[in-house]
Amino acid sequence: MPEILLQNIDLLINIVLAFITASLGLNLTRNDFSNIFAFPKPLTVGLIAQMIVLPLTTFILMMMSDFSPEVKVGFMVISFCPGGVTSNLVNYILKANVALSISLTVLNGILCMFTIPFLTNASLDYFVNASTLIELPILSTIAHIALITAIPAAIGVFIRSKFPKIADTLRPILKYLLPALLLIIFTVKIFAPAENGGVALSREELMEQSVWVLVLNFSGMFLGYILSWLLKVKLENRMTIMVEAGLHNTAMALYIGGNILNNADMQKPAIVHAMLTFFSTFIFAWLIRTITLKYFAKSE
Repeated sequence: MPEILLQNIDLLINIVLAFITASLGLNLTRNDFSNIFAFPKPLTVGLIAQMIVLPLTTFILMMMSDFSPEVKVGFMVISFCPGGVTSNLVNYILKANVALSISLTVLNGILCMFTIPFLTNASLDYFVNASTLIELPILSTIAHIALITAIPAAIGVFIRSKFPKIADTLRPILKYLLPALLLIIFTVKIFAPAENGGVALSREELMEQSVWVLVLNFSGMFLGYILSWLLKVKLENRMTIMVEAGLHNTAMALYIGGNILNNADMQKPAIVHAMLTFFSTFIFAWLIRTITLKYFAKSE
């Protein structure tokens, strides 16, 4: 692997994520976002699914598992993190509500600056019997969220509004190019040496954690779908909430596990989550969408 790529893995991931968000913005207008806040029910349900239902579900699953305390904390940290740009991308591919997805990513990301330190310390105290009193720097976290979500999305919306022909030209190219590039960079992240930003993960750890990552992924999506169905959220928004409950900002989870908690075992669930859940979330959500449209279309 080129040395320059190894030394800048995390930076490259953030750059590609920002370009993905901008490409999604090419498909949106300002009205798409104003409608979200004019009718806030889906946004509220999505936040409940992400910030309350999922952490509780993860806690129950970890109580049932035989993982080390550090790995259990790593799983809990994933559940505390907001949805990421990859969830925005999956919602776009599934023709769900991308504006709602981006809004949830931004709003939940801001709220998580205050919830993650408290919940992570509670997890450390419960599973490891230790408290680290972690902190997320407010200004840098807001800047990070803005630079990879809010600002790129706004740029995409602006280009579509002012230069529609350019937007029409870029959309089909970026739709496939950027996700492929992100996959390559994450592959480098997975197999790179630990000293270059990689995560040392044995085959046994990968196999064992993969099962629980998929269980968590499907559980979060199922409960997100059921919650939004019970609260009579329409299908397009229901799909969005389901995807947001299944995919999370693994870059943030890796940062917390490695840079703040300085524990490689706490990072491993996040890297397994990054490897598997883009594809598992897409497949599961596509199946649910197909079944709903085929058998329950009249009731939607």
